[in-house]
Amino acid sequence: MFGIINFEAFLLAGLLMNITPGADSMYILGRSIAQGKKAGILSALGISTGAIFHIIFATLGLSILLAKSAAAFEIVKYLGAAYLIFLGLKTIFKRADEKFELGNETKRVNYRKIYFSGVLTNILNPKVALFFLAFLPQFIDPEYVQSSLPFLILGFTFLLTGTIWCLILALFASKLSHRIRKNYKIKMWLDKVTGGIFVALGIKLALLKK
Repeated sequence: MFGIINFEAFLLAGLLMNITPGADSMYILGRSIAQGKKAGILSALGISTGAIFHIIFATLGLSILLAKSAAAFEIVKYLGAAYLIFLGLKTIFKRADEKFELGNETKRVNYRKIYFSGVLTNILNPKVALFFLAFLPQFIDPEYVQSSLPFLILGFTFLLTGTIWCLILALFASKLSHRIRKNYKIKMWLDKVTGGIFVALGIKLALLKK
């Protein structure tokens, strides 16, 4: 139907890939624990929004450019790596004399910035684009490869299951953070860990081979 084959296998494979810890999962966990439930949820939604761009790019065939052009791959890769490292260093070296009061959290946290950080983190990861390009065609009838419909259906199905999983991660992590965020010293430690995660993700992305 719609040029899609082995849809059940696609769902199973997609679910397994979603729950496998990766850069997106670590990003959401870090935000949720350090900055709370709303930050985690917006990070998850930001990641999902970024994935929409990759789905559209894959559908239009733009991902082929990343697969065939070493220059384009390197440019996008290093932009994404630099952004993650910048984000991590900024978190690590946050002013140590900032007071942390749970009651004023909504006034201090820029949720719009957190959302768009999630979007950029996903968009600037060429591995995501290449994943869609390599994964989706395996479940499309060769006679329908010129059609955009099966790509869109599979892409947004994967996006839906991935978003649900990311929201579960955000809610679970924020449950743990509610108690420990009341302790200022623990909060500062979490900021350092979160920043370290972002830097590590940036380095990992920079070392990614085409």
